[in-house]
Amino acid sequence: MKSVALLDYGSGNLHSAERALVRAGAKVEVTADPEVALAAEGLVVPGVGAYAACMAGLRKVRGERIIGQRLAGGRPVLGICVGMQILFERGVEFGVETDGCAEWPGTVERLSAPVLPHMGWNTVSAPQDSVLFAGMDADTRFYFVHTYAAQKWELPPGDHFDAPRLTWAEHGVPFLAAVENGALSATQFHPEKSGDAGAQLLRNWVQAL
Repeated sequence: MKSVALLDYGSGNLHSAERALVRAGAKVEVTADPEVALAAEGLVVPGVGAYAACMAGLRKVRGERIIGQRLAGGRPVLGICVGMQILFERGVEFGVETDGCAEWPGTVERLSAPVLPHMGWNTVSAPQDSVLFAGMDADTRFYFVHTYAAQKWELPPGDHFDAPRLTWAEHGVPFLAAVENGALSATQFHPEKSGDAGAQLLRNWVQAL
């Protein structure tokens, strides 16, 4: 079984995420201990609520350093929902700008849609070579609950790196539903709430560790 650390920084669906990862075949430890989080084969960073609150909680456990150290060594990290959003440079909520982990350039902003939050099931447009979405049909639906998202991909292409795999969805405007960028992956939707489709995605990620 692959070892997965589920980062406990005071924000996230820890119990449901833990259960979903166990079902996906992982040996899971919920932890805020940097040594445990660094040693695991995979690290999952959940997130629910406000961007600023999540970043404050993350910094209390030095989560941004843990993420950075893992990625520097090519060690897999998976962000979920706000755990995806905080990987970008900044988030803007209610006119307040908060610095993120800056693993990716760009800003997380409010969606422009007639109904917010974006809550419920939606399809996504994934690239054919996606690892996360391998084996899934194009009409597969995932469960979203969010008002903010990254709506642009601003990381310039690099000659020495594989191009990231970007998955898009739409609610009023197009937004990033998932990113696979080397060792760093993330989903804006909740795989742990997405039934069989979410279970398959987590299995794909765990098996790739």
